[in-house]
Order: sequence, then structure tokens, then C-alpha cells
Amino acid sequence: MKTTIFNTPILSFLLHLLARLLMRLAGWRVDGKLPDLPKFILIGAPHTSNWDFVLFLGVAFTLRADVRFMGKAELFRSPLGWFFRYCGGYPVDRKKPTGLVEQMVKAIHETERFILVITPEGTRGYVADWKRGFYHIAKGAGIPIVMAAVDGRHKIVRIHPQPFYPTDDIEADIKAIKEAFEGFGGIKPRKKYITLES
Repeated sequence: MKTTIFNTPILSFLLHLLARLLMRLAGWRVDGKLPDLPKFILIGAPHTSNWDFVLFLGVAFTLRADVRFMGKAELFRSPLGWFFRYCGGYPVDRKKPTGLVEQMVKAIHETERFILVITPEGTRGYVADWKRGFYHIAKGAGIPIVMAAVDGRHKIVRIHPQPFYPTDDIEADIKAIKEAFEGFGGIKPRKKYITLES
């Protein structure tokens, strides 16, 4: 198993305690828990603020989740490349003949445990159509999707209780996934929330 900040024994426990304390002081709480599954895609939305990453870390350490995220391959070749890997980063090379989806599916198949975190909107601004890479990765790897919805008004991150397994109907699946986020506004609630019509 790859060593990261999320699974380093003593450090991860101390960060778990610190995250719980800071989340409580900030008034945030996590409603629900992650499924006891070795591999899944964890999608978080709405993405409305630069603080989303800080909240993501708080949730990950609170739940003691050993998570991964994708990053440009160039970041991992820099002097700080080791640090990004240690923080759970996984490099994807857009110049390779195989696309991002194929690279992640291969990485997931090569490990025993893999929780990949993705923001399907891909931007802090409102978008009518989500990027569907998360869906194609889950479908290609044969793993479920878990939804984490951010409610900035009540300071709750709600983990949807049921993992979603992609079918052969992508449009129906995307609509069903969005239902878990309907009405949630993110850290900085937007005038237009996620809706089934978007």
C-alpha cells in the first residue's frame, strides 16, 4: 500500500483528532459515513469556493479516509513532487496516447484499495453540465460512485448512504446521481443550485 499522509500511522491519527477539533470549532459536521468498500469514486459538490479543498481535508481526516486525487504529471516532476504524492496525489499525463480515464482505470486495477476524490463540476462557477470523467472511470473500473454533498448554510457535508453503481444508461445515471445534490449550495451558496434540469 502506498504511504500517504492519510495512512501514516501516528500522523494520520493526530491529524484525525485535529480535524475533528477544527471542524467542530468551525461549526462543520459530517452527516453519514463512507462505505466499507476497498475502491470507489467519491464525488463532492457543489464546488463553490477555494475553501473546498480545506473542507475536503477536514472531512477526509475526520473520516480517516485514505483518499487520492488526480494532478497534472508536471507537478509530480517538480522538487515538490514527493509532497504531492504523499498528500495522495496521482499523476495523470495528458500527453500519453491513453487518456485520463484509461490511466485512472489502470491505476485502480493495480491497487487493492483506491478512493478517488473528484469534483464533477470542474470549476467553482455554476455549470449546467458536469464533466463525466468520474462516471467513465467508475464504469471502466467496475466500481461504485459515492456522493458527498456540501451544505454551506447548515455547515454539513452529507454522505449519501447508498453507493451508486453505473448502469448502461449514462443519461439516467447522471440524473440519478444529481438527485443526491439537489438543493445543496456549497460553501458559498449560489443563486442557482444543482437541479435535475441542469
